Amino acid sequence: MSMKTIAVLTSGGDAPGMNAAVRAVARTGLTSGMRVLGIHRGYHGLLNGDVFEMDLRSVSDIIHHGGTMLYTARSKEYNTPEGVQKAADMCRKLGIEGVVVIGGDGSFRGARDLTGAGIPCNCIPGTIDNDVSSSEYTVGFDTAMNTAVEMVDRLRDTTESHDRCSVVEVMGRRCGDLALQVGIAVGATVILVPEVPYDFQKDIIDRMQFTQKTGKKHFIIVVAEGVGGVTELAKKIEASTGIETRATVLGHVQRGGSPTLRDRVVASEMGYKAVQLLSEGRSNRVVVVRDGKVTDLDITEALAMTRPFNKELYDIALKISI
Repeated sequence: MSMKTIAVLTSGGDAPGMNAAVRAVARTGLTSGMRVLGIHRGYHGLLNGDVFEMDLRSVSDIIHHGGTMLYTARSKEYNTPEGVQKAADMCRKLGIEGVVVIGGDGSFRGARDLTGAGIPCNCIPGTIDNDVSSSEYTVGFDTAMNTAVEMVDRLRDTTESHDRCSVVEVMGRRCGDLALQVGIAVGATVILVPEVPYDFQKDIIDRMQFTQKTGKKHFIIVVAEGVGGVTELAKKIEASTGIETRATVLGHVQRGGSPTLRDRVVASEMGYKAVQLLSEGRSNRVVVVRDGKVTDLDITEALAMTRPFNKELYDIALKISI
């Protein structure tokens, strides 16, 4: 093994399970004889040399915590050629020979640029939206789904008590996976995702009125953030149906909380894999889940991929939620 010092950072939005990935990176590196540095606040922290040396106990008792112990921040400076060069120079100054980056596609682009500047990087997908095109699964997605399901189940109690319609916005700007799976899990009458255009009358009002005829008196509509406009949508539904309708935005509560077993285990596998790749001299890689297994892809190849929407699952939802 030629690599002596590596570092780990989290970038972009936080996600439950990031701490499990940080823990796996640190302990895999340390038990492999490497020096491991933690970088606070992503690329912003790297530019400013905000690093600390990690030991085995640095990551004790973090696997069950949400968020990220390394913190995260945006950096406009890093998104310039001069910023990337400054970050690479800082790595050399600190003796960092490789970096593990945990985040989404934006973080991956930053890792690709840093690799191009001579500092080998590997990436781990961490985002609750499950919107990394190259991976079937991202760290944090399972926890966010379970959190959203719990919140909607609680909301259903009051919706049912008042014979109301609840329009619930979940996260997912570009990707409707969270809305789709949560919608199925809570038995939503309507699920709206950015990947599928909808017709207000046909896809919402007609479905609600049909289910009314079969005896349904309360309704849950799950909307992905990327569709937007839930407050106005709720007003339109009430005006069209006469059913009292309320909009609820779950917001950042979906990012918090103790990660599920799946997120802890997948994050641990990915953290281990990212360090192993660096120790083998393989960089510019994204650790991904493909066909249910943890593997790796070239970052440039990964970023060029488009994410297929699970239309089959969406069609199933339409059939069983009526």
